[in-house]
Amino acid sequence: MPRRLVITKAGSPSVLSVMEMPMPKPKENEVCIEVHFAGINFADTLMRLGLYQPRPPFPFTPGYEVSGVIHSLGKGVKDLQVGQRVVAAMKNGGQASHVISTFDRVIPLPDEMSLEKAASMPVTYMTAHHMLHHLGNLKSTDSVLIHGGAGGVGTAALQLCQWAGIEKVWATASGHKADIIKKFGGIPIDRHNEDFVDIIKQATGGRGVDHILDPISGENLKRSLKVLAMGGKVYTYGMSAAAPTSKRSLLKAYFAWRKTPKLDPLKMMTRNQGIFGVHMGTWDNEEVIAEQLKRIMEGIALGKLDPVIDSIFAVEDAAKAHQHIHDAKNIGKVLLKFK
Repeated sequence: MPRRLVITKAGSPSVLSVMEMPMPKPKENEVCIEVHFAGINFADTLMRLGLYQPRPPFPFTPGYEVSGVIHSLGKGVKDLQVGQRVVAAMKNGGQASHVISTFDRVIPLPDEMSLEKAASMPVTYMTAHHMLHHLGNLKSTDSVLIHGGAGGVGTAALQLCQWAGIEKVWATASGHKADIIKKFGGIPIDRHNEDFVDIIKQATGGRGVDHILDPISGENLKRSLKVLAMGGKVYTYGMSAAAPTSKRSLLKAYFAWRKTPKLDPLKMMTRNQGIFGVHMGTWDNEEVIAEQLKRIMEGIALGKLDPVIDSIFAVEDAAKAHQHIHDAKNIGKVLLKFK
């Protein structure tokens, strides 16, 4: 029987439940995928806490990325076949044994790519690529600061920087995660015991960096702006500061929001700086998404990109997976297994 993970209400990981569902049927230009693996992102944990927008009303099934095999095809779908191994970028609802996607978000997999690696790719690599290349026009002479450098988006961004020939890349993470940052050419900064502002200012002679990826926000974003170079860009794509634990606390979320800097466009204008809010779940330019997925697949085929998988949990253990992410134990991607 088909089943799906459901966030029943806002709260701790205990609100997650696995429920049976009818077999979905694809309509015209749609594909039904039998899911083997689905990715979990920090956004899913924030939605579970009721702190992330947009999200469907409770109860709902989260999930932005899946890999598996095609179960059935709707009318009008060409160049895809039942039984074919694929990966898909979902708008939501991906954490289910069977999902429906429009055909243009489904990509066939080469034989050499595992389904595990494929499920680790769409959100993390597309988010990182979108920030650095589509918005940032990354150049080999640029410098980059990546917060959360050992996570899914962080390791993807490090690899993209390495592929682009960036030599000046710093990444914050817990001290014991330094090796993965070094592996991909980054300079690790222990976020608990070192001051990234002092380190960046000293290393750049006070100039700062050209690109800053910040999924934390709050006070961290305020301090990031202190090391943004003239003409630099900040990309904010989350607010983990609002959820320091797995328990829902509107008070902590409020204080994180209060500490988030109130930006002055005129002040930023004098330094030619920019800040982007990035949420790939709401990005609706399908042509750009397809373009970036194609580029990412090219990088994987060339051996330039290699998704880092931290752990795989059975869907019945989704609560443990969420807690694992909240505790910042993961290095790379966390997946749910359905098949």
